Amino acid sequence: MTDYLLYPGCSMETSARAYYDSLKAIAGPIGLNLKEIDDWNCCGATEYLGISLTPAYALIARNLALASNAANGTRTLVAPCSACYLNLAKADYYMNERPKLGQMVNEALEAGGLSYTPGSLDIRHLLDVLVYDIGLSAIEKKVVQPLTNLRVAPYLGCMVPRPDYQHRWSDHEQPIELDLLLKALGAQVIEFPLKTECCGGHMTQIGPATAFEMIRRLISGADEHEADVMVTVCPMCQLNLDGYQGEANRFFGTNYHMPILFFTQLMGLAFGIDPKELGFGLELVSAKNVLDTLGIKAPPETPPAPPRRPRKPEGLPMPKPLKRPKVEELEKEVTQ
Repeated sequence: MTDYLLYPGCSMETSARAYYDSLKAIAGPIGLNLKEIDDWNCCGATEYLGISLTPAYALIARNLALASNAANGTRTLVAPCSACYLNLAKADYYMNERPKLGQMVNEALEAGGLSYTPGSLDIRHLLDVLVYDIGLSAIEKKVVQPLTNLRVAPYLGCMVPRPDYQHRWSDHEQPIELDLLLKALGAQVIEFPLKTECCGGHMTQIGPATAFEMIRRLISGADEHEADVMVTVCPMCQLNLDGYQGEANRFFGTNYHMPILFFTQLMGLAFGIDPKELGFGLELVSAKNVLDTLGIKAPPETPPAPPRRPRKPEGLPMPKPLKRPKVEELEKEVTQ
């Protein structure tokens, strides 16, 4: 067994539960021992760094400090979520590159009895660990039901291969790691030029028309290449392409039904694991055609959630940001 620290992030137990379930299901067969760090907190996703620099990095670095304290012989911290991976790597990098920022972050952490020395941890995405540590040959040996005849569009999203502080990926625009993994499972991997294009992130809440176009473009690209399924490594990408596919269809008058699954779910199928254990049935766009292609019986679909309350036109109540002139002045200094 290979030991790693795990930072799961907020989405893995909620909107990306299928990712977490399938990760736990495949970990044993490939000898991946993930130790979740205790008392972790949200990484702040994509917004907080654009609002207030020091508190945002302190929020992220708290997780790094906790992981560093729990290392116990391993210094590799694995993040399955692309946004979490990028934020953790970014905090580690900038705390080292900008000593004043690192000092301010550690002063904030000190209030909780914590500190973090940048460079103490090796921060990696789950896909990176599977391809380069566990290895494609070891994964291929666990395949008992090859994904024969399944046409897959590999979609990484924009955050995994860029900016790539540690130069882990084969290419920033067209990385091949996910393609190689899916081929090891026996799938037919289509050429998908949009594999690192943005899904829109939280644009669905800010500018729906723009978000729906970004979603439509990705799904139509996979459909034009006759993909049976799009496979992603990112909870946000999966949420947007699966959860908002219907709204994008209504907006454009299209009729796409493209299943959006996590790569760990396809690994589990190839390993012969029951689809229910892998989170199949939780997706909004049914993946029954994927299972039918592979000759696997689909589990009962999860009943849809009750309709949400209508969104208020004025949006969510937002507190006014506190005025912190001295801190803001220092933040400008550390970013110069």
